[in-house]
Amino acid sequence: MAYALVTGASKGIGKAIIEELAQRKIDLLLVARSEELLKQEAHRLSAHYEIKTDWLAIDLSSSDASAKIWEWCKVKQYSIYILVNNAGYGLSGPFEKYELADSLNMMHLNMITPVQLCRQFLPMLHQQPKSYILNIGSSAAYQAVPYLSLYAATKSFILAFSRGLRQEVRDSTVSVTCICPGATDTGFASRAQIGEKGLKAAEKVNMTAGEVGKIAVSAMFAKKAEVITGLLNKLAASIVWLLPKGWVERVAMKIYE
Repeated sequence: MAYALVTGASKGIGKAIIEELAQRKIDLLLVARSEELLKQEAHRLSAHYEIKTDWLAIDLSSSDASAKIWEWCKVKQYSIYILVNNAGYGLSGPFEKYELADSLNMMHLNMITPVQLCRQFLPMLHQQPKSYILNIGSSAAYQAVPYLSLYAATKSFILAFSRGLRQEVRDSTVSVTCICPGATDTGFASRAQIGEKGLKAAEKVNMTAGEVGKIAVSAMFAKKAEVITGLLNKLAASIVWLLPKGWVERVAMKIYE
């Protein structure tokens, strides 16, 4: 029996994704930092949906996180046919506000860990009759965002990596999808330390984590390459290509400064 492995599974969009997968009777491996929350979710989903679940509490921003996840699956003899790279966070404010170590930690979690997991699990995914990689990007991936500059850059990377990898494996059993949510009602804004203006702007287009999770799982199984959640977010991503980059960046800067 093959499993879906979901990172950042204890909260927000990750929690919504595991709920959607559980409703489809898919066995789950949950990975995140919070041991207690993972344990609660694993037990709840197992009892409610009558599926197999297991969990691993680990800091996904650590350099050896992906190796530990791989070893855990190997020891437990877990076969994976769905890999969801959801874990990530942002840092809001001037680039110089943060110590270099803080920025590198975010970059590792948002970019390096997903790449490592894709590389480690791809051989296993190729062995499945059907398999899926779901990477979580952001609507911020479509432009430079001053005062959210490094986070936006990490999500641009994930989007480009996902689309490129998708083409590389297009003749195999593996499908790669990247979901790019806009403002979502999760703990992201609090951890990113987004200011009042940014929060007010987000309120106008906020989606629930449940809505995003439903779109993400449906898009993955439909084998779509890329999906921006929310009509306004889709329109905004289309418009930024038509307007001068400098003007768009200054408008975005006024939201987050």
